[in-house]
Amino acid sequence: MEHVDHERLNRLLGAPELEWILNRARRRMERGESLDATVTLSRATAGERDAIARLLGRQPRHARGLSVPLVEIDALLCRAGVHDGGLAGAVITLTGPVTVRADAVSAEAQAWARAFAPLEQVIARRAAGARRAEMESWVRRMRSSGVVKRLAGGSPTTGAELLAGVSLVLSVLPCEPPESLAAFAARVLGRAHALDDGAPLSTLALGAARALAGIAPPEPGESLSEARREAWAAVGVLCDELSSAVLTLGLPSDGTASDGTVSAGMLSAARSPGEPIWLTLRQLVRTPPAWQDVERVLVVENPSVVAIAADRLGPGAPPLVCTNGQPRAATMVLLRSLSAAGARLQHHGDFDWPGITIGNLLHRRLVVEPWRFGAEAYRQATAAHRHTANLVGAPVVASWDHGLTETMAAIGRQVEEELVAEDLVDGL
Repeated sequence: MEHVDHERLNRLLGAPELEWILNRARRRMERGESLDATVTLSRATAGERDAIARLLGRQPRHARGLSVPLVEIDALLCRAGVHDGGLAGAVITLTGPVTVRADAVSAEAQAWARAFAPLEQVIARRAAGARRAEMESWVRRMRSSGVVKRLAGGSPTTGAELLAGVSLVLSVLPCEPPESLAAFAARVLGRAHALDDGAPLSTLALGAARALAGIAPPEPGESLSEARREAWAAVGVLCDELSSAVLTLGLPSDGTASDGTVSAGMLSAARSPGEPIWLTLRQLVRTPPAWQDVERVLVVENPSVVAIAADRLGPGAPPLVCTNGQPRAATMVLLRSLSAAGARLQHHGDFDWPGITIGNLLHRRLVVEPWRFGAEAYRQATAAHRHTANLVGAPVVASWDHGLTETMAAIGRQVEEELVAEDLVDGL
């Protein structure tokens, strides 16, 4: 054990005028640098100059700058029997333990690598075709963005706990049969509220669900709550399953109420008289319809179009799906299932900037075509309806037709879908 004469050490190096020497020596030790160096103080006070002179047995100097070889202090401490560890030991005794930064960085990197290991092992065990590449890319993005580190408050230990929870969630997804988020969290994590919105673990687990389902995160302007419902629903986990619903008309499902498939039976019962029907997220995920001969589905923005089609065409109405403004999770789940069954999705909406925003969302998230929703259709609509309100807000570029945005900005009037609903139904 090193010998330390604490009283003499404090008398020699404990003065405030020598604090800069300890600080310079400590910084070099933290960087892993040798103390065989000379440190300087360009603007020393008279007290600092006198303190160095007393320490090293020099005559006081009047020059403003000070230059002090650290090896002289180190030798002094050892020779006088003040500290067997020399200057390095004195720095630790007087200022506390010193951590070499490079070693600390390396240790932290190793700790984070161990934290991510269980999640990477879960992904590696998944079948090669089960979106493994997308999930590996998701993990790389998490690493590079530092999101886990932020959610864990910088602690690798807390990060390891969060990632262990994500690993548990991912290991049992998709959830079959579907169940509620609270029930799923209680079964897998032992806490019904572990995946509540806003919790750090929920944020990471939601990213896992999106990666597994191949669903992109929401863009600015999209509903965060509906995007969350959609992502969880895509892997068989339901949150607020009754508050999200979608209006439909004429969807032909291969099933009846007698086969136990509730949504199929409801669709079949509603199609015979040509009545619109609402389907909840719960129905679409728990008892998904099996689609029969659905070649084309028109996606509209406003319920009035569905009502007019039901009045005019009844049982002869072609398949329609209404987003009712911004698409909800139920709408996206339904449209994805129709698209997967081979249906051709065509979209029409309001000729205003919110309507273009909804169109961009659909085109970004699905394979969809515009239907009477381009520059020429807008010119015809404004010519037929000359007293519509002016466009308000900043222009939004239509991803499917840049000319539409230019034409709308030039004419400057909005055309709500209800105004052209009769023409749309005639076109059906």
